[in-house]
Formats: sequence, structure tokens, C-alpha cells
Amino acid sequence: MSDSQVMLKDYLSSAARLVESELEHSLPPEWSVPEKLREAMAYSLAAGGKRLRPVFVLASAEAARGDERDREAAVAVACAIEMVHTYSLVHDDLPAMDNDDFRRGKPTNHRVYGEAMAILAGDALLTHAFHLAASARHRGAQAETVLDIVEDLARLSGASGMVGGQAADMQGEQGITSLAELEYIHEHKTSDLIVFSVTAGARLGGVDSEALEKVAEFGRKIGLAFQIQDDILDLVGDEQKLGKKTNSDTAAGKVTYPYLVGMEESRSIMERLTNEAKQALLAANLRRPERLLELADYLMNRDR
Repeated sequence: MSDSQVMLKDYLSSAARLVESELEHSLPPEWSVPEKLREAMAYSLAAGGKRLRPVFVLASAEAARGDERDREAAVAVACAIEMVHTYSLVHDDLPAMDNDDFRRGKPTNHRVYGEAMAILAGDALLTHAFHLAASARHRGAQAETVLDIVEDLARLSGASGMVGGQAADMQGEQGITSLAELEYIHEHKTSDLIVFSVTAGARLGGVDSEALEKVAEFGRKIGLAFQIQDDILDLVGDEQKLGKKTNSDTAAGKVTYPYLVGMEESRSIMERLTNEAKQALLAANLRRPERLLELADYLMNRDR
């Protein structure tokens, strides 16, 4: 492992620990919340994972500013996007959707707390995410910037964003869904939260509108490449590393890039998108884009 890879691994670990520490205290203990609801929310938040989206918030803010100082507002937004992501997984796992028994090697939320409480835990995580994002104004961010971030969060996680992608995914079937329709699913179900993460960080770092467009392009393309890699890993990944069964998409009749274009072409598309994402990022002329570029390469070569 090269020195840069070791440094990136250390960064990912330290950023994940920071976010996880904040998440532990994100629902104020003095708030009157039914104990089972609080417990169900914490269960899925503490399930681990790559913490990719919050890491992108932190790394993008640092790339725009040129240093790792003044992380307070970025950490609040990072926790917000992790809550949105976690809620989406809790609901995805429900019997009415993907009907999964395990997530990251642990029983899924509804298997532990029942379907009704899992639904409510997801609802509460989504709602609290907006509270956290708005709280960034108390942690050093300008109010106007926070308004833009909250607006983005609503759009990119809602009907025209992640939820729209989930709806299209539920309707997609092997032999029916076209490549263009699959791209829509992946761009919205997966890419949109990554677009939010990198643009929110960039907003906190003070970039202009032109740079923001390039950062958003980076997020869209790296998010699509990330999901194609997930499609590939679902077929050839290690179940122990993934924390879930492989071939689950195939068994569920879901359409994937390898199903439509084959494994070799899927890898080729993933590499092309990653390279295009990196070029878009360089065109944004951020002060220190190196870590985001390293993250792009890391995602393309991951095994989980």
C-alpha cells in the first residue's frame, strides 16, 4: 500500500469516527422521545458502513477552503446526509420494498423492532436530518448558505431525487428496463445524495456558482460510477466484506448494468465516468482537490 493510500485510509477512518461521534449525540437526550423510537433510530445509525456521503461533505469543504479547519458546520451537514441515507436504507429493507433480513452484517431494523417502528424510525431520521442541516447556521455557516443547502437537500432527497430513483427502481424489471431508464434510477437513487454531499461542502467552502456546477458534475458522475461498482460487486463481491448476500439484485429480478451490457462493458463505463468526474473536479479550480481525486480512485477500486 502506497503512502497516499495509507493517508487516505487514515483520513477515511478519522472522518468516519468524527461523524459517528457526532451522530451519537445528534438527537438531544433532553428531548422527549419514546425510548423504542430513539433506540431504533440509533440502531441503524450505529450499523457502520463507509460513511461515504458525510466524508464527501467534509472533504469537499476542505477542498474548497484549502484546509481542514472550521469543520463545525460541515460536520452538522455531514450528519444530516448520513441520516437521510440511513432512513432510505431502513425503508429499502422493508418487506414491501427489498425485503432484506440483513444490512451490514446485522439484522435489518424491521427484523429487530418490527415494521411499524422501522417505518417510524426512518421517518424520524429523515425529519431530524433537516433540523441538523439547519443547525449549521449556529456552527459558523452563513444563513443564506444554509438555506441553499436545505433547499438542495429537499430537492435531491425527494420526489425528483433519491425517492424518485427508488420509485423507478421498484418499477424496473429485467427484460423491460432500458439502459436510459437504468441510468435514471442510478443517477437519482444513488448519485443525487452524493451530488448533495459534494455541493454542500463546496457551498460551505465559499465556491462561486461556476465552480459549484463543476463540483455537481463530479458528484453525478462519481455517484453513477459508484452504483455501477455496486452492481458489479453484487455479482462478484465477497459476502463477508459486503455484509449482505451477493446476487440479491438478480434474485429480485432487478435490472443492473452487468445484466444489460455485460461485466466488461460495465467496468469500462465505470472507469470512463470516474475519469470524467475527475476532469470536472479539476475544472472547478478548488484550492485543494487532491483528497476528492483520491476518493474517486478509491471508490472505483473498492471491494465492499
